[in-house]
Amino acid sequence: MAHTAAPAWPEPEPLDPLTAPVPRYGSGSLADLLPAIVAGQGLTDLSAQMELAPADRACVFLIDGLGWELLRAHPDEAPFLTSLLGTSCNGSGRPLTAGFPATTATSLASVGTGLPPGAHGLPGYTCENPDTGALMNQLRWQPWTDPHAWQPYPTVFQLADAAGIHTCQVSAPHFQQTPLTKIALSGGTFHGRLSGEDRMDLAAEQLAAGDRALVYTYYAEVDGNGHRYGVDSDAWRGQLMYVDRLAQRLAEQLPPRSALYITADHGMIDIPFGPDSRIDFDEDWELRAGVRLLGGEGRARHVYAHQGAAADVLAVWREVVGDQMWVASREEAIAAGWFGPHVDDRVRGRIGDVVAAAHADMVIIATEREPRESEMVGM
Repeated sequence: MAHTAAPAWPEPEPLDPLTAPVPRYGSGSLADLLPAIVAGQGLTDLSAQMELAPADRACVFLIDGLGWELLRAHPDEAPFLTSLLGTSCNGSGRPLTAGFPATTATSLASVGTGLPPGAHGLPGYTCENPDTGALMNQLRWQPWTDPHAWQPYPTVFQLADAAGIHTCQVSAPHFQQTPLTKIALSGGTFHGRLSGEDRMDLAAEQLAAGDRALVYTYYAEVDGNGHRYGVDSDAWRGQLMYVDRLAQRLAEQLPPRSALYITADHGMIDIPFGPDSRIDFDEDWELRAGVRLLGGEGRARHVYAHQGAAADVLAVWREVVGDQMWVASREEAIAAGWFGPHVDDRVRGRIGDVVAAAHADMVIIATEREPRESEMVGM
């Protein structure tokens, strides 16, 4: 009797980096919002390709962590915001796309400068500073780096203020002096207010303070509760209900000739705790082999290789996680446009030798290097 071997399970094919969805830089990304707004106020120095109905007075309300899909999934908690979905992008009903990676520091820099990450140079939560070899946290700005050397371009707020548009930011007081605010969101006057209601009321008041006005306001706790407790938690839902009332409060106070734009910096998903969904870099010898620094965050990793090891690191990461993440070399990620149509020379070295972007509902945590981030529920 002949013996027939059992068929081997086929090895999963790694995802092709060219199949990753690229942000709509130039036509519908976060970086295009402010240039399109100020173009309608007569400031045409920026190459705004996205069209918005012109308004003399414009307010941008950024809700940290509230992505399009999250809002669509929770209409009962956010009836006012849900009612606005069809008006998105000049009535097209389409969402803006965040840049890559969709993390707060990168997205806020894109909003404020009107530039994609490859130009403004904040390409992730953490990235290597090529001048020092240190891992730079671009949200907490550690270790200290000269902010204006790191991001040299003017913000749209600064350009609007110089053009005579009444410009201000209304946010929590502790954000006023942060390096991220200085290089991404400064220009005009900063007004610190603790409560959400005070911010909404003052934003409406400031809109009416000039014939042309550009006002930015911000709320953080939807994001904070999502990271801590997850977007399936009562705490997160409570914050969504609260921010929905804030948005309606602001909308009901808009002065004449005004437009209100409500957006976010990224969305969020809950990642189950367990080895199938959370791969611990600090305990995985294969992923660590040849790696000098691990940057980015759990769902968008910059991987910096030891000299001469980049090709091997790329091959191993594709073999180990390539069926769950788009894994690209630096050159492939840049050529595919992940960071925008152009990457400045000063920014190239900040991008990992290998860049890994999650496709599946999983993360690569690092329990020793990043204990706080590794404990987050929402990612």
